[in-house]
Amino acid sequence: MGDLSGNYEIRRFPAVSKGNEGYAEAETWAKAVGFGFHDSTRTPEHRERSLATYEVDGRIFTGAYQTGPVAPSSLPAEVPVATFGTFRKTLNIGFGRMLETQMVTAVTVRTSHRRRGLLRRMMTEDLQAAKDDGVAMAALTASEGSIYGRFGYGVASLERTVKVDTTGRFTLRHTATGAVEVADPKTLLDVAPAVFERVHRHTPGSLGRQEWYRHLASGSLGRDGKEDPAIKVALHYGPDATIDGYVSYKFLGWDTTPYTVEVVDLVAATDHAYLELWQYLAAIDLVERVTWNEAPVDDPLAWALADPRCIDASDSRDMLWLRILDVPRALAARHYPADGRLVLNVDDPLGLTPGIFALTVEGGQAAVERLPEGTAADLELGVSALSSIFLGGVCPVTLKAAGAISELRPGAALRARQMFAVERATHCLTHF
Repeated sequence: MGDLSGNYEIRRFPAVSKGNEGYAEAETWAKAVGFGFHDSTRTPEHRERSLATYEVDGRIFTGAYQTGPVAPSSLPAEVPVATFGTFRKTLNIGFGRMLETQMVTAVTVRTSHRRRGLLRRMMTEDLQAAKDDGVAMAALTASEGSIYGRFGYGVASLERTVKVDTTGRFTLRHTATGAVEVADPKTLLDVAPAVFERVHRHTPGSLGRQEWYRHLASGSLGRDGKEDPAIKVALHYGPDATIDGYVSYKFLGWDTTPYTVEVVDLVAATDHAYLELWQYLAAIDLVERVTWNEAPVDDPLAWALADPRCIDASDSRDMLWLRILDVPRALAARHYPADGRLVLNVDDPLGLTPGIFALTVEGGQAAVERLPEGTAADLELGVSALSSIFLGGVCPVTLKAAGAISELRPGAALRARQMFAVERATHCLTHF
């Protein structure tokens, strides 16, 4: 089917909480998102509470609305046939540096209105506007892995699900330096943001969290839109008695075999806090397994266990996708652990930031220069591949082997690996 996007109007408006002008439009948009993600559980109360958190985040809703006749008895014209949401947070790009990032979420297109250019139009217009506003990076998490590469996004971080055997096999080679204490879950409404901010400052790939997370961790707003009375919380206190970590978790019930605790949110600002929260989880009476769906791939827990086979892990899966909007601005924002010079010939399917760029690093600081067309390059790559290697979480040598990067000067991919390295394993604890 051809591009019929002229039969649609694209409208953008802010998220608002109940009682404010525009709430009905925002609620209808949220209903369309729920339909797109097959979510049949959202009640008006759930949408009301969700929209209140979206307002705090400063989210902008985009919808594609039919301007022509609507088929008789079908959904009315005020229900968008496609949705697209954005808000802005900071991305840790290594060595404590932060980069403002356009976070893309709630992307849906109604089945009966696909292949009409609606997603491309919403995506292109939004990313261009963000770039014009001085934002050099966009990010999303993908429900399908085949959609976003064509828009210039690349996988930049991974995660995995772990099932940890906490029977007598679980022994950590670690001597505690702090203490763990149980707390009222509602304590996290105040504590969680401050602890996460510490984690955010030292974790490459970390994105600032939306308002919803503190409500989830505290049990105030579960994924079903209701308060979750099963949530329990433990806080970690460092040697100076300050709170530097927490875990939010729940017991899955006596009909679960083996008896299992599920981690809802585990945030640790120090290496000691991370291991000691795991020591606490493993010591919970009557529990034989702890599961966590957002565990890092490069996990220190495995190396601290006397028997690392206590961890039964899924294959790693993509988590954070990045999309550079402005190559010179993004590359210049980073600190680089290795000096050197790379000439990059960057292709961009949306035409936002193509070109040939010289990245020169001295003393860790970068200078980026646009070079004339036809200049010999060291690496030829799409903006998707450049976005993947930007955080050091994806290896340029691997992408070269996969054919995603063309090495025009021998050794350039290895040099890129050294230059784009970061100080810790890349990990993102913020889903959106």
